[in-house]
Amino acid sequence: MRIGVYENAEQAERSVAERLVDLVTERGHEAILFASAGEIGGVDRLIVLGGDGTVLRAARRASECGIPLVGVNYGRLGFLTEYERGEEEKAVALALTESPEVIRRAMLEVETGERRAYCLNELSILRPIAPAFDNRVVTVSAEIDGVPAGEFRADGLIVTTPTGSTGYSLSAGGNILTPDCEAFLLTPVCALSMRSRPIVYSDRSALSFVVREGVSLVLYGDGIPLGTAEAGTKITVRKASRFAEFLTETRGGFFRRLTEKIN
Repeated sequence: MRIGVYENAEQAERSVAERLVDLVTERGHEAILFASAGEIGGVDRLIVLGGDGTVLRAARRASECGIPLVGVNYGRLGFLTEYERGEEEKAVALALTESPEVIRRAMLEVETGERRAYCLNELSILRPIAPAFDNRVVTVSAEIDGVPAGEFRADGLIVTTPTGSTGYSLSAGGNILTPDCEAFLLTPVCALSMRSRPIVYSDRSALSFVVREGVSLVLYGDGIPLGTAEAGTKITVRKASRFAEFLTETRGGFFRRLTEKIN
């Protein structure tokens, strides 16, 4: 078996990653150390050392290659990681397990014109905040499977997967979805209407937006800028054909992390 090790050099020391490589080879398997998420590939399993942002970067790349991963938290929250700092050997043992439990997490496919991007956590559609732009809310119309789902006057909208429901969307008043929910969540950001509330909808549906008026909107996928959308631009969000796969000791770990880390 070939095991990859990817670390955030700003959070985890190189010696830790190198020790994991040694542990894998001592157990008769091959190990590859990756310096960046873009290098990930050609392995059967992946161990990630870092925080949630590091795991997100690794998971997006691993999803392209069908590589399951397990994370060790070297960040602050570590909601996406299976283990905490000091439990690296457990991560190695899990990665080398012949038939481990795997949680398959849905991803978003975002289409804007000819551009396409993939998100594990969320797509954020926000009004820009800068001296060059008007400081006013925007109006965005939403459709689900071609049926009008509302017109939102707000600072922006968030479309989130169950994985991302404990992130930015939660701080904006969104619901928490368990990883096995076959649904996505549409959450307004600082809406002007009290009737504008988060909408949970089937992940088999296609969600689309049209910017009706106001300034250009800025798109972020998992916190990474994806570009801008001018008035009249159509943005389509659907469930991606690819998945992010996470190794786990137990499927009940989500509720353990929820009670320990969300407070």
